[in-house]
Amino acid sequence: MEYLVFTALFVVAHVVAYIAAGAVTYPLVYKGWHAGEGSLYGTFLRDMTDDAERRRNGLLLLPTQIARATLMSLVLYPLLGALGDLATATQFLVMFGLMYVYTDLAAATPFSNTIEGIVYMRGEIIRRAFWPTQIEAVLYATLMGIAAAAFVF
Repeated sequence: MEYLVFTALFVVAHVVAYIAAGAVTYPLVYKGWHAGEGSLYGTFLRDMTDDAERRRNGLLLLPTQIARATLMSLVLYPLLGALGDLATATQFLVMFGLMYVYTDLAAATPFSNTIEGIVYMRGEIIRRAFWPTQIEAVLYATLMGIAAAAFVF
């Protein structure tokens, strides 16, 4: 039962942190990057100015984030006891580090916010996007670290 409660709390924390970070950073960082002439991501991401694409993403957002969070929580099962024994500030730092480093910065997928992206993506994308996209990653990791330390562990 402890594992199910942990997963449920982890899922809620992730979904809230993910949506909040995206809602804050989209108008500040990403607006105009997804569609239109000369858009940074327009050639390979879905066009959110298209009503059908936006509806599709709206339908998939919650189920995909629940799946992501569930998988992330399962990986932490063997560490639950150790994580629960840490001081709250340390729990925050561990979760912040895991979420920022593993889900963004050091992820094995080449994209504009990852080290792999620096290697494999075109220079103009990295120059325009690497540092601005870190805002969302750090915000998500911060929110997730706070939520995990306060409610999950």
